[in-house]
Amino acid sequence: MKRMIAWLALAGCSCAQAGEWSQTQLARFTDSAELNFAVVSNFNEQGKQMQLTLDNQSELSLPASGWAVYFHSVRQIAPLADQPVQIEHVQGDLHRLVPAENFAGLAAGAELSVTYQPSAHMVSYTDFMPRAFMVFDGLEAEVFANTDTEDMTAFVAPIVKPEQQLRSQADNFTIATAQNRYERNSQLPAIDSDSVATRIIPAPTQMDEHRGEAQLTAKWQLRYAGSLKAEAEYLNSRLQQMYGFSLTLQPDHIPADGPTIYLRATGQGEKKLPVPETAESYILKIDDDTIVIDGRDAAGAFYGVQSLLALSHKSDDQVKVKNASISDSPRAVWRGMHYDMGRNFHGQEVTLRLIEQMGRYKLNKLHMHVTEDEGWRLEIPGLPELTEVGATRCFDLEETECLLTQLGTGPHTTGSGNGYYSKADFIELLRFAAARHIEVIPEIDMPGHARAAVKAMDARYTKLMQAGDEAAAKQYLLADPDDASEYLTVQNYTDNSINVCLESTYRFVDKVIYELQQMYREAGLKLSTFHMGGDEVGKGSWSASPVCDELFARELGVAGPADLKPYFVSRVSQLASERGLDLAGWEDGLMYDPTNTFNRKQFVNERVIANAWDNIWEWGVADRAYRLANNGYQVVLSHATHLYFDHPHEAHPAERGYYWAARYTDMAKVFNYLPDDMYANADFTRNGDAIENLEALVGRPLPTLQKPENILGIQGQVWTETIRTADQLEQMIYPRMLVMAERAWHKAGWESNGSERERSADYQAFSSALFGREIPRLQAQGAELYIPPPGARIEDGELTMNSAYPTAALEYSLDGAQWQTYRQPVNLGSQGALVRTKLGESVSRVERVEAQ
Repeated sequence: MKRMIAWLALAGCSCAQAGEWSQTQLARFTDSAELNFAVVSNFNEQGKQMQLTLDNQSELSLPASGWAVYFHSVRQIAPLADQPVQIEHVQGDLHRLVPAENFAGLAAGAELSVTYQPSAHMVSYTDFMPRAFMVFDGLEAEVFANTDTEDMTAFVAPIVKPEQQLRSQADNFTIATAQNRYERNSQLPAIDSDSVATRIIPAPTQMDEHRGEAQLTAKWQLRYAGSLKAEAEYLNSRLQQMYGFSLTLQPDHIPADGPTIYLRATGQGEKKLPVPETAESYILKIDDDTIVIDGRDAAGAFYGVQSLLALSHKSDDQVKVKNASISDSPRAVWRGMHYDMGRNFHGQEVTLRLIEQMGRYKLNKLHMHVTEDEGWRLEIPGLPELTEVGATRCFDLEETECLLTQLGTGPHTTGSGNGYYSKADFIELLRFAAARHIEVIPEIDMPGHARAAVKAMDARYTKLMQAGDEAAAKQYLLADPDDASEYLTVQNYTDNSINVCLESTYRFVDKVIYELQQMYREAGLKLSTFHMGGDEVGKGSWSASPVCDELFARELGVAGPADLKPYFVSRVSQLASERGLDLAGWEDGLMYDPTNTFNRKQFVNERVIANAWDNIWEWGVADRAYRLANNGYQVVLSHATHLYFDHPHEAHPAERGYYWAARYTDMAKVFNYLPDDMYANADFTRNGDAIENLEALVGRPLPTLQKPENILGIQGQVWTETIRTADQLEQMIYPRMLVMAERAWHKAGWESNGSERERSADYQAFSSALFGREIPRLQAQGAELYIPPPGARIEDGELTMNSAYPTAALEYSLDGAQWQTYRQPVNLGSQGALVRTKLGESVSRVERVEAQ
């Protein structure tokens, strides 16, 4: 009925003309009018259906022309048919709703609703983006107040029906509820107190416990080998942070008098417990009044320190460490974490905290994704436009002052996700990471995913041309002004490819690499690997570029557009090699197609490292890791189905993140990942069907791994399209990063023998240490983490609750205002209840459970 009234109002209203609106009126309108979205159905055979509603709750009538409503949609939207308004794609996820010729205006109190078809399913609140805004001719943009929030439910209608929560009728995943979560939690192992005290994360190769314990106090002394002063100071600082005291610290040529910790990196150890020969290995021997940490190298000594700290605990106002002997070596040389701050920037503090936690759990590679279509996040001396323009998003259609807004930033430069690391910030990060034996690997993503760089250099070109300096304007230009190529990327960009045929492109690459090297040198370090990204280049890039046509005419071996990607990688490879660097890229950046890699011999670097990520089993590309390794590339397993931490923690519309590779990725899935048997990880298709025969699913033979020495290790990934704040970032990373660290460092026996009993026992020990010791320590350091909502049911009027986190508190409420701690079953009669989990000061999302 309301919609009928709305259309009658449209037909009959005498609305003000655009020119009569003031900035104040526009602000009043967007403060009162609401822009809302709804998932109608993902089951419709003619296409998925969503709804956009403009509810004019203001006292103003919306004019018939002169305005546009801008909103974000990660899905392409089909043109509307026979509607008084149209939806136009602007760039990337930015779309606008504009009046058609037959739009008569929208009266105060009226409502305009349109049903539209996105290119794919939408089943999550975070499929929608905040901070939609309105623009009038000649006026500044104003954000719709109801969308200016990180609570998507403020402008997205409840997603509660099967056709809203499931991606299609073939979607076999069960949506999490309080009731089925209760059943699942009931099967989880209980906390084992011995594991809380003695289980190290990640688990060591060998650990033997002995009688007795060391009692650490300020009376202990710390003696260190001269090369390990930094590691000794780190140990002292952590003891001060954790327990409020530090030790007398002296080099080891000064005799100790009293209980002592000896920190060495001799590589010799003791006869009973020799230090393993592998780099980063260590031994740790704990007795009542003597603790010896002996590393194969400084990194090994540092990891021995971490194991000592993991075993320490406070009891009866004393800091105690169980006597033990440990011999430990890493499973993999590459134990990494990838962090995308290109999509959304979260700041220096949270990055330093991530580095700190990586060091604690023996991760040694931080892959920093510092550039993207949506942002350039690192100051480059000599190219100020990269951060002046490329580090900020706002509403500037000319993109001379900022990039076009994306990902819910809104129209203003103060919006979420904006910012960058200054040169000083980055040097601080490098030093902080090096002190924790973490190598920082910067990624400058190109030739695709490079829109921020392209637009920043366009702005530089325009500025210098206006100043009359044509040579300088063209020096680092990344786009051919005459390029008529047409393409649309996976993220809906039409202009994000660097032109690989321009010589100025390679001057730009060389300049950036040079400045990166200078920052590493200023930090006292050496840049060893340059990551060029290389993934998801829009098909059709450079197909109608005059400068590329000229290249085809003069350059042997570059006959057409299909040769341009390997040509680009070869040129970048040469630049990196001349500066003494290894080259790295995402798997598809090093391949012609799903099965054919570029010829490794054309790249002159000693190592070319590939991140293997796209392992959607039914897509037929999950064997790329083995193909690349067999063809001479070094491979880091980065598989999306198990190691993408931007995916939801469980299948529920209120969970943050994309779900293209896996409907959800919980701790158990990460724990069960098998790095040494890639095909054994083929558990389910995207629809949730169990995979019984992988070759039958793919339809062709799968290559075996012939060169296992080329698999360097594993890496977790967090992409940040839906992650706009530091708290959101950490809630996606923790605790899954700790689980990944376990698999990267330690190979469990059950991985080889397939024993379910051993796996279950190992998971119980791991989760006991995680919840009983590590999560409280994470929180003590100020980190946020994911808190799952509880399991709950009401049967025969009685509320029972449980949690996947056994150390968490459970709370319930009858009104949402007063919360009570759940300790035992509660009789509620026929009432329902709201439930939540609480851990420290952090709480889960609230869910409602009804009486059965």
